[in-house]
Amino acid sequence: MNTELKVTSNLNGLARRLVEENILDAVAAENACTQSNKKNKTLLGWLIKTGAADAAALASAAAEEYGIPLIDIAAFDLNQAPIGLVSEALIEKHQALPLHLRGNQLFIGMKDPTDHELIDEIAFSSGFHVEPILIAADQVESAIQRAMDATSPAFDEFEDEEGLEDVGFQLDTETTDDSGDPAVDETPVVRFINKVLLDAIRKGASDIHFEPYEARYRIRYRLDGVLKNVAGPPIQMSRRLSSRLKVMAGLDIAEKRVPQDGRIKLNLSRSKSIDFRASTCPTLFGEKVVLRILDSSATKLGIEQLGFDKDQQKIYYEAVKKPYGMVLSTGPTGSGKTVSLYTALQLLNDEGRNISTVEDPVEIRVHGINQVQQNTKQGMTFARALRAFLRQDPDVIMVGEIRDIETAEIAIKAAQTGHLVLSTLHTNDAPQSITRLMNMGVPSYNITSAVNIVVAQRLLRTLHTCKKKLELPPEALLQAGFQKHELEDLTLYQPGGCSECNEGYRGRTGIFEVMPITDDIARIILEEGNALRIAEQARKEGIIDLRQSALNKVSKGITDLIEINRVTKD
Repeated sequence: MNTELKVTSNLNGLARRLVEENILDAVAAENACTQSNKKNKTLLGWLIKTGAADAAALASAAAEEYGIPLIDIAAFDLNQAPIGLVSEALIEKHQALPLHLRGNQLFIGMKDPTDHELIDEIAFSSGFHVEPILIAADQVESAIQRAMDATSPAFDEFEDEEGLEDVGFQLDTETTDDSGDPAVDETPVVRFINKVLLDAIRKGASDIHFEPYEARYRIRYRLDGVLKNVAGPPIQMSRRLSSRLKVMAGLDIAEKRVPQDGRIKLNLSRSKSIDFRASTCPTLFGEKVVLRILDSSATKLGIEQLGFDKDQQKIYYEAVKKPYGMVLSTGPTGSGKTVSLYTALQLLNDEGRNISTVEDPVEIRVHGINQVQQNTKQGMTFARALRAFLRQDPDVIMVGEIRDIETAEIAIKAAQTGHLVLSTLHTNDAPQSITRLMNMGVPSYNITSAVNIVVAQRLLRTLHTCKKKLELPPEALLQAGFQKHELEDLTLYQPGGCSECNEGYRGRTGIFEVMPITDDIARIILEEGNALRIAEQARKEGIIDLRQSALNKVSKGITDLIEINRVTKD
């Protein structure tokens, strides 16, 4: 105890205050003083670097000792921070954040206001007199990140004429080609492309089509599943637009005779980016380019948000949670199969399972899942990838699509030998998926022993809140597919129209036909019955088809009859 009192008497300034306030013991404080002197560091800077004291307590003590204001940066409006007055390099190097400008005084938030070299460097660089403000060390980095994001050229802040060339993009290193074309560096083209991409993200488009014709050029967005014209730049820009897009996607801009595929990562800010899948195709009047906007957040939806009815959700969840067997998803391109499968994978994605996927292409990258991209030219087919997976101790396997008998046989064998297999087929409904497998040459006994469930799906546009009530005669409702007992409490709606929707619609939801392979359905499959027999048995067991699923959405006011007639047969 006497030794500690003796040590304390040798301390002064911040070190003494830290001991007196029980933030550090005397020995640790003296050691910090000695080490900071040896390293030519300030005491506060050394304590922050070594983490020897609690950051909040250390900041409070330093503010008292040096008479410098201390702020809780979490309560500060970083949208007003004058970030541009100090170079980003200096901000990151010194972890110093401009907070406010008053006259010639620039108030800088920093974790070590005793670092006079830092203050002098910022003052020299900015041309202002610097006033330090203390911020707890554990708050500085996140505050700088938020301030940078707040002042970055986010898509919803772009004006028609300002900032559009500042959006960054990152090439896919696997496909990058270094071919050059002076046309692609023209600022007007860069600005125009950036504006088109950012507007598409803001409006919630899923695809962007760049289409050259003989006398005009057309750009369309796919909004809630429907293409809509958004721009018509001069046809003379055709080559420059396609060249710019190909450079962004890392493609060969000199090759205009064959289709190419690539990927674009658009950096909206320091922490936000959007991926696009790019596809080019030569047409009569130039190259058509289609960008698919890859929204990774869609795969993080809960199973209840996909659009399943309650009974369907329960059946699907039970099938996905089985340790082995096959889950088949079917529907045309753009029907939401990928999102549904990745939602199932997210349910299974934990450190206790080995999950591998082979896709063409890999659209959404997910941590914890081993993803392989099919590359037929290099011999990486679905079948070859599946064989490799089976040698790597898999628990769950996803095959992008079953296209041939070889892939089907390997996938079914995997499902029969203790693995859960998820895959897709291109058929119109669930019963037709079974007959499709039979037509490929898969024996019926293998189908019944491997397939757990078949899910057919489509996407419907959902009505915006501006929707209006609709009155229809009972005859029309019965003809649409409603049952007589459903008409009594039925309220129908139609699209309204406002500035926040797309012709009365906003967003999409799924409709599903969820068909588990029951004993009776398996019996029909073993007898090699056709899709009509399977569908009839499914109806007897209470399995609703896509049309009935769509009508359920109409009865709940989620969508309208016009939309379901567009997507499903009447």
